Amino acid sequence: MILGMFASLIAPFGGFFASGLKRAFKIKDFGHTIPGHGGFTDRLDCQFMMGSFSYLYYETFISSHNVNVGNILQTIIINLSGNDILQLVKSLHSYLYKSGVINEETYLKLIEILQ
Repeated sequence: MILGMFASLIAPFGGFFASGLKRAFKIKDFGHTIPGHGGFTDRLDCQFMMGSFSYLYYETFISSHNVNVGNILQTIIINLSGNDILQLVKSLHSYLYKSGVINEETYLKLIEILQ
């Protein structure tokens, strides 16, 4: 129902947006594949908007994102510098000790290794 409402009420304005874009660049048509009607893109301007909205709606409300340790580690490795990763390990190490997951002997050994 939501996709239908968007398709009928909002997506037709894709033509207006495309027209404004063409006017900004002072071109009449996006191409010449369909004589008298502009290019292929001129016929699909509403579909581009509808496709974008459908993808956004799916990713936001329907798709399930499974978070696991592998995904988190991959994100950490890609986005953090070496010093940031070391700081994260130290913080996790301290948290695990304070919450009682690791004992004092393990805590002290890890402090020695991380120094």
